[in-house]
Amino acid sequence: MTTRWLTPEEQRAWRAYIAATHLLEDAIDRQLQQDAGMPHLYYSILANLSDVPDHRLRMTDLAEKSKITRSRLTYAVTRLEKDGLVRREGCPSDKRGSTAVLTDAGMATLERTAPGHVETVRAAVFDHLTPEQVGQLEEISTGIMRALEGDGTEAATREDVPWRRRSSSSSPCT
Repeated sequence: MTTRWLTPEEQRAWRAYIAATHLLEDAIDRQLQQDAGMPHLYYSILANLSDVPDHRLRMTDLAEKSKITRSRLTYAVTRLEKDGLVRREGCPSDKRGSTAVLTDAGMATLERTAPGHVETVRAAVFDHLTPEQVGQLEEISTGIMRALEGDGTEAATREDVPWRRRSSSSSPCT
C-alpha cells in the first residue's frame, strides 16, 4: 500500500489543529484544577452524569459516553468516590455490573465550577469565531467523530477502526 502523505495545506491544518487542541486542553485543565481541584476528565465524568435521568449510568455506558476505556474510568471514579462526588452502586439486574451515581456534593461541585469552565471555553474558542465558523466547527468535529466511531454511515466498522473504544452491549440497571 502506498503512503498517502499530507499535502502542505493538510500538514499546516493538522499542525494547527494539534497545537490548538493541546493549548485548549491545557487551559481547561488549569481552570478546573484551580476552581475544582480536578482535571478536565473528572469534570467531564461529573457533567456526563448530570445530563442523564437520576444522574446515574452504568460504568460501561459512562466509559463510552466519556470516550475513555473502562479501566481509565474505574480509576477516575475511584478518585471521585474518595472525594464524595460520585458513588458506585451494584446493578440488581446484572451482578457483575455497577452504576456510577452523581452525589449531591458532585452536583454542587459542578454548579460551582461550571461558570468558570464555560467562560474558559468561551474565551478560548467561541469568542474568536463567527457564527458561521461555529457551525463549521461543529460540522468538522462531527465528521471526524463519526469517522472514528464508525457510526454506520461511514465505511469503517468497529472492527475496522483499531483505535475505537470498545464497549460491550449493556442493559440498564433496574
